[in-house]
Amino acid sequence: MKKRRFDLRKTLFILPNLITLSAIFCGFDSIRLSARASSEDDFHRAALLIVFSMFFDMLDGRVARLTKTQSAFGLQIDSLADIVSFGVAPAVLVYAWTLQRFGDFGLVVSFLFCACAAIRLARFNVISMNATAGRPAKPSKYFLGLPTPGAAGILVSIVVANHAVEGAIGQAKYAWVILGLTLTLSVLMVSNVEFRTFKDVRLNMRSAAFVGFAILSSTIISTQMKPHFVLVWLLGFYVLMGVFETLWRLPGRLRERSARRAEVRSSSPDLNP
Repeated sequence: MKKRRFDLRKTLFILPNLITLSAIFCGFDSIRLSARASSEDDFHRAALLIVFSMFFDMLDGRVARLTKTQSAFGLQIDSLADIVSFGVAPAVLVYAWTLQRFGDFGLVVSFLFCACAAIRLARFNVISMNATAGRPAKPSKYFLGLPTPGAAGILVSIVVANHAVEGAIGQAKYAWVILGLTLTLSVLMVSNVEFRTFKDVRLNMRSAAFVGFAILSSTIISTQMKPHFVLVWLLGFYVLMGVFETLWRLPGRLRERSARRAEVRSSSPDLNP
């Protein structure tokens, strides 16, 4: 019998999946730390584990494209990793950190964040999959709804910044702000607001001005406040930019919709008087 030659290329698909499983582990360990946290240091470590999950989440897709091992299976396991790391883990973290002060209401708001993350990921899968081939479709210029890593990143960056200011943000007087922010992020995840993917960025004056503004504003915040607040600002600016762009394009879309309706009515004899 002929010996089978070991084909390394056939085993490359394991690599991005191992990276995805690493993201799941970080989210799982973050949940464990948040559930038994007794100090700000525990919350800080739980938040950093979610940051590591974000790193693995960015890495697995790039490795899959580099090794040409993209598949429908990879898309599904990536979504399952996201619901653990960016849905359950930040929801448990924010509840244990401050929302538990509101009792059952705080528990409902925390679960709402997790539920909206699951809905957001399910909708993303439906949009991203090609129904005929069962393979990932070409990525769009915009995300429909706030991406779950971005929503989780805002909550996590606040916890990290709170550790830098020795727990000042975690005081009871800011609990309502965290509650309102968690609700807002939950709604944005399942909304029709479009957020840029930055996959179509080109080297021009507009992109150079945007990068310059991000660097200058981050430098000011880092020097005037704390470097830990830079991530809060950048993620918050990303959310505001998505909301502003959606509102800016809304009148044009409404005019296009009205024009299409008028065209349909004029072309249908049953609708004409």
